[in-house]
Formats: sequence, C-alpha cells, structure tokens
Amino acid sequence: MTQALQGLKVLELGQLIAGPFAGKTLADFGADVIKVEPPGEGDPLRKWRLLHDGTSVWWQVQSRNKKSVALDLRSDEGRAAVRALAAEADVLIENFKPGTLEKWGLGYERLSAANPGLIMLRISGYGQSGPYKDLPGFAVVAEAMGGLRHLTGEPGRVPVRCGVSIGDTLAALHGVIGVLLALQARARTGRGQVVDVALYEAVFNCMESLLPEYSAFGTVRQPAGSALPGIAPSNAYRCADGQVVIGGNGDSIFKRLMQAIGRGDLAEDPGLADNALRVRRVDEIDAAITTWTVQRPVAEVVGALQAASVPVGRIYTVADIAADPHYRARGMIQRITSADGLALDVPGVVPVLSDTPGAIRRRAPRLGEDNGQGFDAA
Repeated sequence: MTQALQGLKVLELGQLIAGPFAGKTLADFGADVIKVEPPGEGDPLRKWRLLHDGTSVWWQVQSRNKKSVALDLRSDEGRAAVRALAAEADVLIENFKPGTLEKWGLGYERLSAANPGLIMLRISGYGQSGPYKDLPGFAVVAEAMGGLRHLTGEPGRVPVRCGVSIGDTLAALHGVIGVLLALQARARTGRGQVVDVALYEAVFNCMESLLPEYSAFGTVRQPAGSALPGIAPSNAYRCADGQVVIGGNGDSIFKRLMQAIGRGDLAEDPGLADNALRVRRVDEIDAAITTWTVQRPVAEVVGALQAASVPVGRIYTVADIAADPHYRARGMIQRITSADGLALDVPGVVPVLSDTPGAIRRRAPRLGEDNGQGFDAA
C-alpha cells in the first residue's frame, strides 16, 4: 500500500531525542530516512536506559524504518559525503547547537545553493536567533522556561517532571508540522526553507491560557497537583485499591456523575449548574466524589461511571497498557524482531490514516549498516 510520504528523501543528522523523533515520524509514513551517526559508538541513544546485547531497546523504536550511515562530520570526507546526500535530499534534520553546521561547512546557505528545494529542520534549545541561541539547551530546561515545569507538582513543593522528555517530543512534533508546511509551500514555489524549532517555544505553544490570563488579569497560575485549575470537577481520586481520573466538568456530565455517586442533591443544586459556579465549590465537589470512590475498588468505580457516560479511567502502568485489548485492536502495540534477534513489543504508528497508513517496514539498523548506500537503496 502506498504511504503518505513515500518517495520523500530525508537526511537525519541529529541525535538522541528531538531530531530523531521527527525523523522516526516521517519514516513511519514512508519517507526514506538516512540517519548519519558518528563512527565508533554512534548515536548516544544506542546506550541509553535498558540494554539488550549492548543496545538500548529504546533504539528499536526511535530508529525503526531508518538506514544508518556512519560518517565523521569533523572530517573532510565525512562532510563531503553529507553534502552529496543533502544534494539529493528533500529534508535535512539536525538538532545541534546553532552554528555547528555552519562551522562544518554544512549550513543552509551552502547546502541550498546546490539544492534550492532543500528543507532544513533545525531543532535547538532556544532557536537559531535571539540572545540565548548559543546557550546549551536540553528538554529539562525548555520545560522550565516554557512554563510547564512550574505547573507540575503539588502546591508549595518542588516541581516534578512528567517522567519522559516531553519537551523533546513536543519540539519534534512541531518540527514535523513545519516540514509538512514547508513541503506544501515548496509545491507552489519550488523553493525550500528553514524550519526553526526551539524546544522552549514548542512547550510554550502548549500552555493554553497561561499568558492571556496573566496579560489580562495579572494571574500567575500555580501548581495544583492532579487537578486542572478552573475546570471542575477534573481530578484524580483514591479508590479502595488504587486511583482513577474523572472528568465531570461538562454541565450534563456533572449531573450524571452526581447521580451515579448518590448525590442527587448536588446534581440539582442551581449553585453548581455551570463550570464557573462549580469552580467556586470545587473542594466540596471533590470531597463528595472521594467519599464515594474511596469505599469502592477501581473496577467498580470505572464500571459505574462508564455506565453513566461519565469520562473515567484507571491510571495505567505500562503493564496495563501491554494487556489492554483496545491498544491491540487499534494496532498500537506491534511486535518486531531487532537486529540481535530480540522479539519486542513497540508502540504502533500514530496517527492512523485510512488510505495511506504508516507502518513499521524495517527494523532499527546496526551502526553503519547502510554505509555506501544512498537514497532509494533497498
């Protein structure tokens, strides 16, 4: 079956998370992605977290559908090889510190002179311009600067992280959007361009009403634990044997929720008829819900609220994910075999397209496995 990006040629120079996640996403939908790695150890992600036979199992996800070419970008030979590949490429992805490619003679001006249609996705901590552009920037810093880290955690305590490098992934997804936009523009003009993605800006772009609330009212939103400030009720609640999350903030949903927990009085209370009114009494509402949930096991709570058409869910661990039939039915868990023979479950391809779906066509490569090959090589 034809894939949406079949025939697109992508040269990936980045490493670790942000650039390679963008490359993975394009590759999942059919792009021919050549990943350039330094000789010797390759991309550091090959050794991150849990390893099997010396290679990270994370690598099997991040580098699927890609080819690996080992080149030393600090050498004349390596840079010449990259220039030759870039002359054929539609897209080049990099996430080095700004100025690094220029120092190597691989900046956009030089590469686009030989290939005017080239689109260069540049992901960095602070972007390619501005007073901070030369500072080192990782996702942990971007999440802090973008406003996310201040909101995560319990009031009065040190902020926590969400458990994954969400800043990198958000930047990668913004980068993919930028590439697709630039391809659309190139179809009209014939010219490529630079897509400049800053990690902190990708985080900031997802901060919803944070800035306009401050601009209009001087309000600095504060951390609120598992609740969502200004939306009621929407929180995590203790059960007899675990926890659930409940979103009862729609007006009709709230009434169904209150009836389901035996609080018809609150369902019909005119002082709780809309979200603005409920926000004023959120502690009372949360206490009523907790009184009901804490006496019941998770399964009973979820069953009762689903029957009442109230959004509810238990809080999944990865073991729950792996066992869930809906994940399987949607193709969100796929079985692959790595280069070292490990059978492994990995995440499926997102989003799901009806006519040109993505697919895992090829396992993650060994370092330099495709040396000497160019685009379109089998």
